[in-house]
Amino acid sequence: MNAGTAVAIAATFVWLGMVLAISFLEAPLKFRAPGITIPLGLGIGRLVFRALNAVEVVLAVAITVAVFADGPSSGTPAELWVAMGVLLVQVLIVRPRLTRRSDAVLAGDDAPRSHAHYWYVGLEVLKVIALLVGGIALLVDV
Repeated sequence: MNAGTAVAIAATFVWLGMVLAISFLEAPLKFRAPGITIPLGLGIGRLVFRALNAVEVVLAVAITVAVFADGPSSGTPAELWVAMGVLLVQVLIVRPRLTRRSDAVLAGDDAPRSHAHYWYVGLEVLKVIALLVGGIALLVDV
């Protein structure tokens, strides 16, 4: 295994672990913690997901650079490109809608429920599947 492939594999599975831990463990549990109000949970969630998305972008770039510099002979698995595309949709389209709603709630408005949250979760599921399959494809290529 060359260095590029090793970096791509490591970055893929770190990315997968972060998404699983934050999106499917931390996010739902924070609202069950004693004393956490909806505005407080939204404020925490915004900070956490902004940080997660920033790290995801760094990992996506690391995977891309590693594969192009010295990666597997078969190139980047298509599933990893899907994961990167999903991340772009989340950051550029869905998160701004979620931010508008959370801004309204944090300002004290009685904002209607947003369907953007369901889109974000659905895209997270797709991203997890893409990262898992793409990571396995990298391992099989070794």
